[in-house]
Amino acid sequence: MSHPLLQIDSLTKSFGELLLFRDISFGIAEGDKIGLVARNGSGKTTLLNIIAGKESHDDGRVVFRNDVRFAYLEQSPQYDPELTVLEACFSADNETVKLIARYEEMLSSHDQTGLDELLLQMDLLKAWDYEQRIKQILSQLKITDFHQKMGELSGGQVKRVALANVLISEPELIIMDEPTNHLDLEMVEWLEEHLNRNRMSLLMVTHDRYFLDRICTQILEIDEKQLFSYKGNFSYYLEKREERVATQNTEVDRARNLMRKELDWMRRQPQARGTKAKSRIDAFYSLEQKAQRRREEEGVRLAARGSYIGKKIFEAKHVTKRFGDIRITNDFNYIFSRYEKMGIVGNNGTGKSTFVKMLLGKEMPDSGGFEIGETVNFGYYSQEGLLFDEQMKVIDVVQNIAEVIDLGNGSKLTASQFLQHFLFSPEKQHNYVYKLSGGEKRRLYLCTVLITNPNFLVLDEPTNDLDIITLNILEEYLAGFKGCLIVVSHDRYFMDKVVDHLLVFHGDARIQDFPGNYTQYREWKTEEQKKEAEEQKNSKQENDTRKNRPSEEKKKLSFKEKREFESLEAEIEQLEAEKNTLTKELSSGNLSAEELMKKSSQLSEIMELIDEKTMRWLELSELA
Repeated sequence: MSHPLLQIDSLTKSFGELLLFRDISFGIAEGDKIGLVARNGSGKTTLLNIIAGKESHDDGRVVFRNDVRFAYLEQSPQYDPELTVLEACFSADNETVKLIARYEEMLSSHDQTGLDELLLQMDLLKAWDYEQRIKQILSQLKITDFHQKMGELSGGQVKRVALANVLISEPELIIMDEPTNHLDLEMVEWLEEHLNRNRMSLLMVTHDRYFLDRICTQILEIDEKQLFSYKGNFSYYLEKREERVATQNTEVDRARNLMRKELDWMRRQPQARGTKAKSRIDAFYSLEQKAQRRREEEGVRLAARGSYIGKKIFEAKHVTKRFGDIRITNDFNYIFSRYEKMGIVGNNGTGKSTFVKMLLGKEMPDSGGFEIGETVNFGYYSQEGLLFDEQMKVIDVVQNIAEVIDLGNGSKLTASQFLQHFLFSPEKQHNYVYKLSGGEKRRLYLCTVLITNPNFLVLDEPTNDLDIITLNILEEYLAGFKGCLIVVSHDRYFMDKVVDHLLVFHGDARIQDFPGNYTQYREWKTEEQKKEAEEQKNSKQENDTRKNRPSEEKKKLSFKEKREFESLEAEIEQLEAEKNTLTKELSSGNLSAEELMKKSSQLSEIMELIDEKTMRWLELSELA
């Protein structure tokens, strides 16, 4: 049995008084593909950083197999802004790049000691075509200008260059933090296929549940500072986690019942207690602690009423927008219905966010426009997020917007209660914003959008950096949302749960209205591609058959064409006779200058007629 590539033993990590996890242990063997899930702030990214050697830990150990090659995709990778894309790829800290550098150094120094061994290693790691392979992967990730400076790229493009670097090195173990962020749907599906095709081991943090389900063979969950392991994909994890939580809650209920009896016993005890009584009192406090551990997130039920919205929502009239040669929309028309829940999908750069910004008045179209209903109250969650005052407390950020949210039916929630629904405990609410993790800040931003009680939500990539538990709460909120919704997202699972139809941006102002969710669209698209491929195949076969068809199958002369063919022979014969007569007259020397000009003109006309009728005769003769 082979040793694991990585072994984590009794790992503990805290930041001051905040304990993230205690005594967690697990191993990664060859071929394992493991997903790590937990709510934001539980230490997912910290754990990956500890494994990669970028952060310290309080106790325990991280042990790699001696010869293992691993690569780490950070959540926010950094590069020298002056490097080109290609230079950044050759500056990566991986074994192949080091080999290439050693080879070039050896050639320049003329010291070729150990060259044979080096060449063997370069063959094994396929170092000779490294540049070609990195260009292929970059192209798949829509990075095509290999000489562009890293400082000129967006954050999403930098993340894709880093992802390409990790994949090209073909390590035995890849550790990835949110690999699907900033990838469009086409790229996500390509990455799925690439990871499934390769035997490399994998440990990753991602909120993309379809991605987890289709790639991972094991799920690890950090919960209540402990680690739980599930040998199966994400669907299996959901099922088994539900069983675990139900068992825990049953134990807590039993503890509560026992505690009531113990409490009654303690109240009846005299002041002087023996050793036996003392042990029973200690057990009571243990029971009390256990009884307070009831899991609440599964019981969250949150549905905002949304302010009144009229029948007229918005109408897009002849909207045209372009940036230079890039067309976003061209004479686009659309009438949005009341309570409609629309998803917008498409590759990066096709204009999804620009379309949303035009609707909200943050970007002006070149021509045409949007007529917005008077009762519409937008709530906008953008990719850029909200710039918080880092020195404010979480509760103050939300209370500055609204202190109460109306849920309808006479139900109301205070800002503090609303924050608790989105997993901000009372203790966390009184933390300063700067103490929050990146995911917790996104969750806080989401709360600031929802607490305004909008009747039309526009969410642009809302799933980036949100944990799966928060996504579940948001999905439930949207399912009960009494208003309109537009979601721009590459999260297929999220889209399937919350939208009822799609606008698909194909690029170059081609926008398709599809009546269904993303999975239905993919199934339809797959069927269309099959039909197209079948049609092309049939068309090719038909063309080949036509080329090889025997001459007797060729088109026959119609009755009219047959008569024309027969008359042409007589006409050409007559014209040839006239041509001969004119030629003799012109060469006789008996014609005056005026007659010579006239006869020459006649000869030219006759020769043109002969050519014309001869060509037609040849055409018909092929069919005769």
